[in-house]
Amino acid sequence: VRLVESGGGSVQAGGSLRLSCVGSGYTFGGVCMGWFRQAPGKPREWVASVDGYGVGTIGDSLKGRFNVSRDDAKKVLFLQMNNLTPEDSALYYCALKWGLRDCDEESRIQFWGQGTQITVSS
Repeated sequence: VRLVESGGGSVQAGGSLRLSCVGSGYTFGGVCMGWFRQAPGKPREWVASVDGYGVGTIGDSLKGRFNVSRDDAKKVLFLQMNNLTPEDSALYYCALKWGLRDCDEESRIQFWGQGTQITVSS
């Protein structure tokens, strides 16, 4: 299994970014995939996920600004981030869990991408 993120970068507060995660080495439809992030000095936290049924879930504090989706045909997971703030600055990781659900818990994740950095300036 390989997960490769892209789309990170630097943006001013209020801007938008779209992250992509291209997966390979597995059957895309039979997994749960998500995004986590980790800021310096803080633990890694769940951001959003799409389960094996195609149902997307966003963290409560991010609803209204972030959206998650996946394209099973192309094996790509997306994270659309709008109205970014400096508090969103972090290393964002793509994550995969075998099975259809429960990829919102770090301990359940079997595979991780290398991460893509998001830096939001005020």
